[in-house]
Amino acid sequence: MAKASPIDSSIFENLPLDKGITASRQRIEAMERLLERVVVLPGINRPIGLDVMLGLVPVIGDIAAAALGSYIIWEARNLGLSRFQMARMMANVGFDAVLGFVPLIGDAADVLFRSNTRNLRIIRKHLDKHHPSTVTVEG
Repeated sequence: MAKASPIDSSIFENLPLDKGITASRQRIEAMERLLERVVVLPGINRPIGLDVMLGLVPVIGDIAAAALGSYIIWEARNLGLSRFQMARMMANVGFDAVLGFVPLIGDAADVLFRSNTRNLRIIRKHLDKHHPSTVTVEG
C-alpha cells in the first residue's frame, strides 16, 4: 500500500468518469483512500480518513460516513458482484455505522475497523478473478 502524504490532494486528480471497469476500480480506490487514509495521525503513524473525521460529529457524521461508504457498494453493484458479496459489504458499512453511534467507543472503532478497506478488498478479489486486465500494481 502506498503511504498517504500529510494531505493527499492528488486523490481525485485525473479520475476517469466513464463506465468502464478500470475507471470504476480507480474511483473505488480513490474513495477508499479518501475515507480511510487521507492523513496520518502524528505520534502513532496511523492513517485516518474522512470516515474517522466525520465520526467525531455525533449521529450526522456517522450517517454521512455510511452514505459515502455506500457509494463504494453502488459501484460494486455496477461491477456485477454477487448478492453474497454485496451483503458482506453492506454488513461492513452497517457495522461501522452502528459502532459509530456509541460515544467514544465508536470513534476508536472507526480508527481500527476500516469497513471501506474491507469492501475494497472484496471488490479487488472479484475484479482480479473476473477482470484480470484491471489489476493495478502498487509500488
